[in-house]
Amino acid sequence: MINYDNVLFNIDISSGTPHAGALLVAEPFLRDEYFRHSVICLIEHGQDTTSMGIVLNHPTHHTLSDLIPSLEDMEAITVYCGGPVATDRLYFLHSLGDIIPGASEVAPGLWIGGEFEAMLGYIRSGYPIEGKLRFFIGYSGWDRHQLAGELKDKVWAVTEIPSTANMLEGDGDAYWHRSVRALGDRFRGWRFHPQNPHAN
Repeated sequence: MINYDNVLFNIDISSGTPHAGALLVAEPFLRDEYFRHSVICLIEHGQDTTSMGIVLNHPTHHTLSDLIPSLEDMEAITVYCGGPVATDRLYFLHSLGDIIPGASEVAPGLWIGGEFEAMLGYIRSGYPIEGKLRFFIGYSGWDRHQLAGELKDKVWAVTEIPSTANMLEGDGDAYWHRSVRALGDRFRGWRFHPQNPHAN
């Protein structure tokens, strides 16, 4: 007989070790406004230093032309919420590599930042955006040892990027479910939890 309590509610499962380029997948009951069903790419992480990440899958109601009026004649490009820190700053992740000079490689095939004018030139030239380039307002940050505490509390599952090919495609809950599936069968209960477990 299947023990549904174990399948649905057992989230005390060990996962990987955090490092720059790893993903943090939020546990299913996390209700924080910024982090519910979020998937975060760690940009910087050290055992005894602060950590920085970008939430990959939470779109805002803003487009890039809302923030950069000179792009108002271009196709609408969604801007995502990278986290609650520095929400007056714009960040971008991409798979363009050396096409954007000055970019820093986060993981094989995934870069952050670079020369802003080169990025704008790429957009204005009509090259593809979906799956290649994604913009974010703000980032997610942790003080020294804060992330370690959250991992101890099983707030996040840590995993490697399964493939950078679709890292910048999709969003919302569907993106989170896709990331949970990539964690493997041990995490299958995460996909089937009730939206409000206390209502059952």
